[in-house]
Amino acid sequence: MGKYKYLLKNVGLLTISNFSTKLLSFFLIPLYTNVLSTADYGTYDLVSTTISILVPILTLDVQDAIIRLLLDKQSNRQAIASIGSRCFMLSNVIVSVGLGINYVFSFNNIIKEYTLFFFLMYFGSSLHSFIAAYARGIERIADVSVAGVISSVTVIALNIFCLLVIKIGLDGYFIANIAGLLVSSIYLLVRSRMFADVRISKSYREVAKKMFSYSIPMIATTVAWWINSASDRYVVVAFLGVAENGIYSVASKIPSILSVFQSIFEQAWVISAVKEFDPKDSNGFFTKTYKAYNCMFVLLCSFIILADKLLARFLYAKDFYVAWRYVPWLSIAVLFSALAGYFGQCFVAVKQTKIISFSVMTGAVLNLVLNLAFTPLVGAMGAAVATTLSYFVVWIVRIVVSKKVITFHINLLRDVISYILLVGQGVVLLLLNGVLAYGVETGLLVIILLLYVKDIKTLYAVGSNAIKRKTMK
Repeated sequence: MGKYKYLLKNVGLLTISNFSTKLLSFFLIPLYTNVLSTADYGTYDLVSTTISILVPILTLDVQDAIIRLLLDKQSNRQAIASIGSRCFMLSNVIVSVGLGINYVFSFNNIIKEYTLFFFLMYFGSSLHSFIAAYARGIERIADVSVAGVISSVTVIALNIFCLLVIKIGLDGYFIANIAGLLVSSIYLLVRSRMFADVRISKSYREVAKKMFSYSIPMIATTVAWWINSASDRYVVVAFLGVAENGIYSVASKIPSILSVFQSIFEQAWVISAVKEFDPKDSNGFFTKTYKAYNCMFVLLCSFIILADKLLARFLYAKDFYVAWRYVPWLSIAVLFSALAGYFGQCFVAVKQTKIISFSVMTGAVLNLVLNLAFTPLVGAMGAAVATTLSYFVVWIVRIVVSKKVITFHINLLRDVISYILLVGQGVVLLLLNGVLAYGVETGLLVIILLLYVKDIKTLYAVGSNAIKRKTMK
């Protein structure tokens, strides 16, 4: 199977599960913002954000090692599955003990109030990340796709039932999201037959050493990514309160359109990057893929900024509407996160985790400093701008360092001009109103389209050829 066809096939499968169902969830945002208060939403966001960093730390980020090692042809599936299972179980024991201590001594009242939900969400998240990593590692992408559909349908159905029918508010929101994780995990467990490979009693010391030598250095990277993507929530809570965090977290729902594309591509790209890695990029596969990826994200980002206020009118109810102000900057942040992630998978292909760690930690330090400096001065807008700048720095560092790993030929000047135009769109949205604002926004979008005419044609040609080959077969 051709390089582009294989990549597009996996992207297509993951799109079925991610984009179609995420789109349904996207249109349910009005339900959430009508039924839940800003404080409710802020509370849920704080719990889920905390769990998102605990999972990789307490499991020693073994998920990354599972994917990467399983992609090697001579990998020992039994050893990898067994070691991963032990990490999963041990991490849940640690969380249980920690929650018990917090319940007795009340170090954090929010977590104490939602102790049961916190544990169930951690259990579901850690289980899903472990099993999904195994399924991706053995290239069961179709099953991962179906699991995503099952998860989303479960979450949507239970949210409607819990929020509108029995009306149990935030508790119902927790229940729906936890159920989605558990149901999809069970499906993947059965389909991948991972349980047949688990041998808890065996030590597999050599494989464990190899896995942890890869995954443990990645913990710092994961923590740094979390600081880049989530520390702003804690700073907002600290300076502005949990209700303002609810508004700020809702603002990320529109940029989540970009995040879905990023997630889809990176899950597919890591497999292709490992399989097709060529330090000289002799056939231009890596360069062309990057150009197409960058082009798509820039255009999507521009369209989102243009439509920001219209989307906010439709999606954000009551006090949540002001969240539109943060959308442009959070969208640009996702753009740079995606581009940095592209290079990150190239480093994964050659197992250069130190490069990944260095770039992300650089951005994380900058993110914390700017968040603490900007948020007290200009509120949540400061947090959004700080996040954007930190991802920009990660992208710059990775472009520079990537030259040591692979040869890229990209039009950096053209790309930087397009990013400046995106920033211009964001500024226009804040300063102008009405027809004038949309006129200027549209003009900037047209300029961006003209900058990427050649890449748009290439993207269309590659996609068309891959589809034609599939149709002919």
